[in-house]
Amino acid sequence: MALPGHRRTSSHKRRRASHFALKKVTLAACPKCKQPKLQHNACNNCGSYSGRQVLKLDNPLEKKTTKTTTKSTKPTKASKTTASKKKK
Repeated sequence: MALPGHRRTSSHKRRRASHFALKKVTLAACPKCKQPKLQHNACNNCGSYSGRQVLKLDNPLEKKTTKTTTKSTKPTKASKTTASKKKK
């Protein structure tokens, strides 16, 4: 089994590890909605990039109401099993 040829010195180890640090995230204000966003990325709030609409974003309130209405209209497993037992 192969072994390392030379011991890795502490200075070499630290020099290599100097690039492991996290970089600071630069945020810019969205020109349309003024919310902070990552540079060179579409805005998460309004979905615009470079002055035009890129992402189609749904209103979160509409999404919640549709989710609850579809949830209430779907039959549950318990009602399906009781209906099948009644048929027998």
